Amino acid sequence: MLLTTPLSTPRLLLREFEEEDWRFTHPYESDPEVVRYQSHGVRTPEESRSYIRRVMDLARETPRSVYDFAVVLRDGHRLIGRCGMRITDFEQREATVWYVLDRSRWGQGYTSEAAQALVDFGFGTLGLHRMWADCDPRNPASARVMQKLGMRQEAHFRENMFIKGEWCDSLIYALLDREWRARASAPANSR
Repeated sequence: MLLTTPLSTPRLLLREFEEEDWRFTHPYESDPEVVRYQSHGVRTPEESRSYIRRVMDLARETPRSVYDFAVVLRDGHRLIGRCGMRITDFEQREATVWYVLDRSRWGQGYTSEAAQALVDFGFGTLGLHRMWADCDPRNPASARVMQKLGMRQEAHFRENMFIKGEWCDSLIYALLDREWRARASAPANSR
């Protein structure tokens, strides 16, 4: 299912990627600080182009399992990052979530806002049962995003990933559809 209307938040639009978007993703995908805790390293321009093409191809698959969206500022329509999910098990209705944001936009709440729109889409539109995300424990900002989404920590795996020449730990956070519904129906000031 291609997204016909962008997901919308007060400050952001989450839309399908377009081929020329690599020009806007490459600056942050080639920033060592941004990709420090990503599974991939600094990307070349060709790797950025290739990634966008791959995402566009995945968006046309049926059934669709990968939703990787451009995060765009509503004011000015500047692409500042990406936020996505992959359905890991259709029968169990489970998906994993990720996000990457241009470093100049860190600390402004954009990541949480984009990820919340994605979680709402996953549970509300796609009817998922469980959404989860992981991060390196050395990346507390990512863990805070998961906590803001209402996710709870389920695990701390020790040295379960060999990334960029070293063994790394992983924190696993998750949210169930019933937890999302309870949170969505709670008054905003209690979240």
